[in-house]
Amino acid sequence: MATILNLETATTNCSVSIGVDGKVVALIEENAANYSHSEQLHIFIKEALQEASLSFLDIDAIAVSKGPGSYTGLRIGVSAAKGLCFSLDKPLIVIPTLESLAQQVNVQPNEFIVPVLDARRMEVYSCVFDAEYKELRATEAEIIDANSFERFSSKGIVHLVGNGAEKCREELGEIKFAYHQEKVPSALQMAPLSFSRFEQQLFEDVAYFEPYYLKDFVLQTKKKKA
Repeated sequence: MATILNLETATTNCSVSIGVDGKVVALIEENAANYSHSEQLHIFIKEALQEASLSFLDIDAIAVSKGPGSYTGLRIGVSAAKGLCFSLDKPLIVIPTLESLAQQVNVQPNEFIVPVLDARRMEVYSCVFDAEYKELRATEAEIIDANSFERFSSKGIVHLVGNGAEKCREELGEIKFAYHQEKVPSALQMAPLSFSRFEQQLFEDVAYFEPYYLKDFVLQTKKKKA
């Protein structure tokens, strides 16, 4: 039996779950636009443990969403996960954010799933999965235009999942695409993914692991008046 604490902070959703052999026994989350992760994450961890009637001593591993996503959100989640791993002497598991986001929709065998997270301007972070969640194209930061995902939309309906979907709709239209812009990454879908990695002993080096930002962080500053 494996009990895993899952942390998801890559977007506006601050989400914590506890999975036992891949099945969720506790889920605490809040999707708030003000990114209150630094205040809420450790509170949610304690609440999830209480909901599952567990303590930190019962945890076998810590899993965290690795990105891409919000720079600040990822830093908060990974810092918390690494701190818990060090203090509890537990292994660290990382889950690609887009992989868990893709799990939120079920599609027909000839259709495709493209999780999309909003980046800057007309850019999104995306990758492509088939109906069985096998990755067909690796994660990229790309600018959306009328020809985006054409290689897949020519074969079947493409389901765009995540907060970048509405941005895609403006360029891609409705004919070959379905949009699920209300979906956000959640620790709920992380539980079976982290358990699978636990069984395979796919652990990270706690000291050296860094979030997958995909792009360099750009600090926005106001221009000085001449």
